[in-house]
Amino acid sequence: MRLPIQSGWLLVLPFLLLVGGLFLGPILNILWLSVTDPTPGLGNYAQLVTSDTLGRILWTTIRVCVICTVFSVLFGYSIAYAMVHAAGPTQSRMLSLLLVSFWISVLVRTFSWLMLLGRNGVVNSGLEALGIISQPIPFMRNELGVLIGMIHYMVPYAVLPILASMQSIDGRVVQASRSLGATGAQTLWRVYLPLTRAGVVAASLLVFIINLGFYVIPAVLGGGKVLMVAEYISVQVLVTLQWGTAAMLAALLLFGVLTLLFIMSRFMKLSTVFGGART
Repeated sequence: MRLPIQSGWLLVLPFLLLVGGLFLGPILNILWLSVTDPTPGLGNYAQLVTSDTLGRILWTTIRVCVICTVFSVLFGYSIAYAMVHAAGPTQSRMLSLLLVSFWISVLVRTFSWLMLLGRNGVVNSGLEALGIISQPIPFMRNELGVLIGMIHYMVPYAVLPILASMQSIDGRVVQASRSLGATGAQTLWRVYLPLTRAGVVAASLLVFIINLGFYVIPAVLGGGKVLMVAEYISVQVLVTLQWGTAAMLAALLLFGVLTLLFIMSRFMKLSTVFGGART
């Protein structure tokens, strides 16, 4: 005897309620703390206007995220373009290498950059040996090192939505453009790029969203000199014990991410961004 569909939902309902409670409970607690600690009201949110420190941290976070997003999308677009136009076996190998990069821990990547870009690292030692520089270039403990690490980590995330957008283009459109006398550059700017605009927008928003919550790379490569929101939240929770301020910043990130996800959903299906089937 087959159970009706409604009975099937009843079987999984307790688990759905459990998962929903475990997920929504902490979020609601954070939102509650943001308006009750240390005193009830919107005092924590008022710091966004009155605190120079918070303003500087937010500006640093936005600036680093924007720069990282721009370069990640540029590199991601180039890689996706090469993958789409590569032969079958080559494209498969490129896709495999791209997917393998997701399995490498962010800690491993970050400490690898420390070894490469430190004062006595491979890059500085090599440049000094070639006589190009007379003293080490300060790659670490500044914004440059943070950007290098973040861009390296985010490029694969930019490739996926752009690649999905490029694969949906009918090749005959590009051939028609060339047959009508358009140059390669004209075809790219006036035909190919507009057709991949949705993928570029989705990649930009996806990269920016992930950048907002970066903690390990700014903390390690920045050396405490490039303070972003995620690291500042950690300081408020573990060092200064300002739970209300930390909760307010966490709520701010949450609302920002939800807003950006909503905008991204207007340009591209979120399932497609994360590798789902296109319809």
